[in-house]
Parts: sequence; structure tokens; C-alpha cells
Amino acid sequence: MLNRVNDAIRTHYARSDLGNAILAALEKAGKDLNHLKPEELAPVDEFHIRGRTATLELARAASLDESKRVLDVGSGIGGTSRCLAKEFGCRVTGIDLTEEYCNAAALLSAKVGLADLVDFRQGDATRLPFDDASFDVVWTEHVAMNIPDKALLYREMHRVLKPGGTLAIYDILAGPSGPVLFPVPWARTPDTSFLVQPDELRRLLEAEGFKVTHWSDTTDAARTWFVALAEKIRREGLPAVGFHILLGPDFPAMAQNQRRNLEEGRIVLAQIIASK
Repeated sequence: MLNRVNDAIRTHYARSDLGNAILAALEKAGKDLNHLKPEELAPVDEFHIRGRTATLELARAASLDESKRVLDVGSGIGGTSRCLAKEFGCRVTGIDLTEEYCNAAALLSAKVGLADLVDFRQGDATRLPFDDASFDVVWTEHVAMNIPDKALLYREMHRVLKPGGTLAIYDILAGPSGPVLFPVPWARTPDTSFLVQPDELRRLLEAEGFKVTHWSDTTDAARTWFVALAEKIRREGLPAVGFHILLGPDFPAMAQNQRRNLEEGRIVLAQIIASK
């Protein structure tokens, strides 16, 4: 089953030559590719609700600084890894299931001058290719929705954390009001969507040895942000640089469904800090 799910997830996210497609879109939007700044990638590379704002909030809650060695699980095209490296000076390794995302992440990181602080590996989050106690912080944003075996996911995160290390999570969870409407940005059908409710997530983390020290429901802020995004797409169409480069022409439908899922309480958002 795991191989079938992973293949379906890769298919959902796959796009050939993604890094160059992003650079071409940026150039068309008037950006100077020879002097590209990390923040100019923000419309496409912070692939989660509320983008960089949510990343910085979670980073402050996790007390990131330049002394921290960070593992970014589900790093996508590297936006969060680059943000953490640039804003906090920490060394970040990203891992993602989709090889083309890793290739794009490395290309874009070199383009904005951050290749010395970030690196990327293709791999499975439930089989992390790292030694025990390798990282000060394990970080993940909008990733667990695609992973069916969450107990194994959090067990692996616990394993690679140093004693006293920090787990930082920003994720979409199942809401109280019924099933998710598809397609959504993380899945086109229910076959690759595996949401858990907040209480279940807390139980999973505690069962794997984590102590939850901070839990914030950020659903209201997420709803406001995504409603504005969906409304802008409805009025103005797709921008030159945006998530549709990653997800293709059905992104507008995904955005409208995500708006409804948030407005109708079908999903909720949580920011979580836990310690080993």
C-alpha cells in the first residue's frame, strides 16, 4: 500500500523541469534572475497557508537561531528551508519524496546565494536517511496530510532528534464538520489524503515520546488568508508567479474548495511545538 500511495503522491506533485519553469515565470514577471532575492520567490516557494508569515511565527515559537541544525521534513521546493537559513542563520537539510522538488530546491537556493546553508535529499519521511540524534530541530509544514502511517512518521522524527530537541509542526487537521471537498492543494482525491483530528494528533505525538509544550489553533487566520487568496484568483485570474506553477491548471478549483473547507469547518489549522 505504501508504495502505491507514494507513487500517487509523486504523480500529484510532479512537474518536469520545475526549477526552470519557476525561473521563467519570475523573469516574465520582471525579476532579474542574476540578482534574485529569496523574498521574490515567496509567491511560489512557501507552499502552505499564510506562507512566510506562518513560517516565521513557527520559527519564533521554536526559538530558532544560528546554533540550530534543522531537518525540514517535506521541504518541497525549499522555500521554508531558505527562509529559516536566511532569517535565523541556521543550517537546514530538507527532505522530500518528490525528486523534482529537491532538484528545484537546490537550483533556487543556489540562485539566491543560500546553497552554503541549505541542502536537499530525496527520501521518505517515514524512513529518514539520517543517524539517530542528528538534529536540534525537526520541522514540518503541511506534510502529514499525505502520510498514512503517522505513528511511524513521528517515531522517525523522534529518532533523529537530539535529546531535548524540538519538533515544530504547522499542519492541516480534520475539522468537525464533515469530509474534505476535493480537489485540494495536497490531494486531488481522498486516496492520498490522511487527515487526523487535533486530539488524535496529540495522542500520536505523546505515544512516540514527545511532550507537547505549545499548541495554537490558527484556523481563523488561515481562513482569512485563504478566502482573500481565492477571491483574488476569482476576480483577477492566476498571477504570473504562484502555486499553479506547482499544481497546474486545476489550482483555481483547489483554491475554491480549500476556501469552502475552511469556511465550513471541514479542516482546521494547528501550530505545535513539542520536545523530546
